[in-house]
Amino acid sequence: MSELLASIDQRTQLVGENRLELLMFKLGTRHTFALNVFKVREVITVPLLNQLPGSHAHLKGVTNYRGSSIPIIDLRAAIKMANKTDYQPANVIITEYNRSVQGFLIGQIMSIINTSWSNIQPPPSTAGKNNYLTAITQVDIEGARELVEIIDVEKVLAEIVEYDTTISAEVLDDQVTQHLKGKKILIVDDSATARWQIRETLQQLGIIIIEQKDGLKALNLLRSWADEGKTVTDEILMMFTDAEMPEMDGYRLTAEVRQDPRMSNLFIALNTSLSGSFNEAMVEKVGCNRFISKFQPDLLVDVVQQRMRQVLNIEE
Repeated sequence: MSELLASIDQRTQLVGENRLELLMFKLGTRHTFALNVFKVREVITVPLLNQLPGSHAHLKGVTNYRGSSIPIIDLRAAIKMANKTDYQPANVIITEYNRSVQGFLIGQIMSIINTSWSNIQPPPSTAGKNNYLTAITQVDIEGARELVEIIDVEKVLAEIVEYDTTISAEVLDDQVTQHLKGKKILIVDDSATARWQIRETLQQLGIIIIEQKDGLKALNLLRSWADEGKTVTDEILMMFTDAEMPEMDGYRLTAEVRQDPRMSNLFIALNTSLSGSFNEAMVEKVGCNRFISKFQPDLLVDVVQQRMRQVLNIEE
């Protein structure tokens, strides 16, 4: 197992080149599921779990991982798959999302595949709004073409750990917030949960939210405004974009915007569950104005107020 994931740290250069790697696994059925390797720290065998009385039903306990206690979540139960009496989790995927580390109980580990975001598609509309998929793709497995379902971990976590959209009073700058009512902001994210969390936070300030599910749709929208002779920065105050999305990732989206003189001065904030200094370097490389990790209401407001101060020419 350690050999399988030994080179993860060397693979981060794929991000920003519209490429990604997926760790594929089973959950006790014929279906093949996947998580983005970039969010995986390690895969281990199922450890000793300490139960937490009164905890969420999908939280199977906590374990010691590298000196810290982390929660272990039953991924099969969390995505509402039917009970299967003969299913026994064999491994735990240790992941880092939104500055938190957690483990997911899974079955058989399969392999890691290198693919392109252009091969990643949103879930079919027939899957309904309550599915736990952020995307799907097709890969060759043992000579056969198979569907791989990429799990929306942000939705899974949001149902276990409640997200508080409360904005701290000390963050608000009345001199600035009075100008935000009616302003429009574009949010670009393939996770409906992530879009909801930004929307719930910023609508408290009277901001109007425009949503797009991937970078290509967002770019086409921006270009359509420019083609109509509209000034993009008059249409929206700024844009929040996720890093990783089907069709076009947030890095590529930012680079495309910066290369188009009709919209090159758009304020762009990268809002991602991916953590670490790598993102800071990518932000500088492609030209984002800010980088914040997800699900921090106060930071979202701080970024919006920063942008509004620029427009009003108010010094911080």
